[in-house]
Amino acid sequence: MKDLFPDTADELEIGEIAYQDTMIDTVNAIIKKYDHNPTRLMDILIDTQSEFGYIPPPIVAQISRTLNISIVDIEQTLSFYHFFSAKPTGKYTIYLNNSVIANMMGREEVARTLEREAGCKFGDVSADGLIGLFSTSCIGMSDQEPAALINGKVFTRLTPFRVKEIIRDLKAGKRLDEAVVEGLGDGANAQPEIRSMVQNNIRKKGPILADGYKAGEALKKIVKMKPEDVIAEVKLSNIRGRGGAGFPTGMKWEICRNAPGEEKYIFCNADEGEPGTFKDRVILTEYPKMLMEGMAVAGYAVGAKKGILYVRYEYTYLQQHLESIIEGGRKKNYLGKNICGKEGFDFDIRIQFGAGAYVCGEESALIESAEGKRGEPRDRPPFPVESGYLEKPTIVNNVETLCSIVKIINHGAPWYRSMGTKESSGTKLLSISGDCKYPGVYEIEWGFSVNDVLEMVGASDVQAVQVGGPSGTLIGPNEFNRTLSYTDLSTGGSLIIFDKRRDLLKDVVMNFLNFFIDESCGSCSTCRNIPVFLRQKLEKILNARGVQKDIEEMLEWSKILKASRCGLGLTAANPVVTSIKNFRSLYDKKIQHGKDYDSNFDMLIAVKESCDAVGRVPQMS
Repeated sequence: MKDLFPDTADELEIGEIAYQDTMIDTVNAIIKKYDHNPTRLMDILIDTQSEFGYIPPPIVAQISRTLNISIVDIEQTLSFYHFFSAKPTGKYTIYLNNSVIANMMGREEVARTLEREAGCKFGDVSADGLIGLFSTSCIGMSDQEPAALINGKVFTRLTPFRVKEIIRDLKAGKRLDEAVVEGLGDGANAQPEIRSMVQNNIRKKGPILADGYKAGEALKKIVKMKPEDVIAEVKLSNIRGRGGAGFPTGMKWEICRNAPGEEKYIFCNADEGEPGTFKDRVILTEYPKMLMEGMAVAGYAVGAKKGILYVRYEYTYLQQHLESIIEGGRKKNYLGKNICGKEGFDFDIRIQFGAGAYVCGEESALIESAEGKRGEPRDRPPFPVESGYLEKPTIVNNVETLCSIVKIINHGAPWYRSMGTKESSGTKLLSISGDCKYPGVYEIEWGFSVNDVLEMVGASDVQAVQVGGPSGTLIGPNEFNRTLSYTDLSTGGSLIIFDKRRDLLKDVVMNFLNFFIDESCGSCSTCRNIPVFLRQKLEKILNARGVQKDIEEMLEWSKILKASRCGLGLTAANPVVTSIKNFRSLYDKKIQHGKDYDSNFDMLIAVKESCDAVGRVPQMS
């Protein structure tokens, strides 16, 4: 390939020199926008990728020189995230979701139509450089699949016919917004700052999503309270983190407030990358004021003056909307200096977008990412409440948790504890998708049974339910009487329903294994290797070559993942372990019985992958 930035001007045409100069000038302006701050590397790379469609080595070198950080440090960040590329990705870059739900809803036919109409395969760019096709993990649209991102714009409920129309319009030179013919979505999705076809699909509102919320009421109450009293109220409510881990929120705040140091931070974790989860998307769209207010309440309670809203890259279409809400909060004195007239109550928020990495949902990996690094989880202790962002005490709370805090302040801890169960107080937002009539967001009290949920969403002939996304539990009908709570079936919010048409091993477990393999940061040898081993075993069983010992080995090898240092590694075997536990008969039907090992070994097949990698022709004679 021709060097885009040759060493001598003789190798270039005048137009090429001018383009290179423009690129460098643009990147310098981007770096200046972020005050030449190396910890804002993610923002610099995101803006560069958005501007040019890729980040070539000469631009990396320019960033390195200007920020005085090594090329290696930039490249390791650049190579870590899905949505960064060192090569051109096309004038129109299409990322088609490949989650289990997308596949259930017809992704394969949509993908083949995209390849045919665009004139290139997935992973490539069309010969004219117009269209690039790429697969990506769940983009937070599981209630309206198949879905894709085209230059960051969301297209939902795709069909082969719509694909033909979209590609035809792009080839004809139409603007991307002109390719949208479905109309705009409901609620704020139709506002000028968003203008998206995305639907909220809020099916059931509870106390948190109830109409009548008035921005600023919680702030006006807390400025009359001591910070310690705010924390005491949160502790009394018994609210626990809504992101999945379930750590007591009040205890986390108290530890952070008591941590030494004046500079502290509040992070909102809006990186909902768990396939099947989309409730945070709806809150960011319809309830961002409540979310920002919750962050400010947390800031007051722990003594933090700065908040960072970390949002997954797939939701960049909401950026202008969120920025306008933040600016509106400043104008009303709900953010900024001396909030609500309280001397010394200073708190402001900035948005930090990710760039496509599921592991950044883990709080320490999220902090690493916000500092401009690879999203690799940190060794703990110390925990973020002691040493987090920029090594300062840091609170990381989920979107739903922070919204719940506002309602707790407004209505009181006893009110909140009156809902749910003794051990699991309050309500839970569920993202429900898959084989049901009414996919969407439901707010229920903790203690609902799975059967209650299935009846509520119009699901029938149900074979299995995935509770908590791929990292959760796959249960069968004999467990549908179990309750959603921290003491029984805990979940960050995702429930995926599978009816009896679905092949659970091939369509579900294999998809989840591929997801964990793709999303592993690779730091731990356990997480880097064991899921690949499990996939190989599952492939063997699906190809009718497995034996009883293969199933037992899958369970034994899965135990090794418990040595991983973050939640991704710890739960990466859950699809295999829970499916064997609850659907063992599906495995038993596919293996060879009466055999201790597979006697149909084929050396040519066994060595094919290694030979292909090094360009050898196997010699078996």
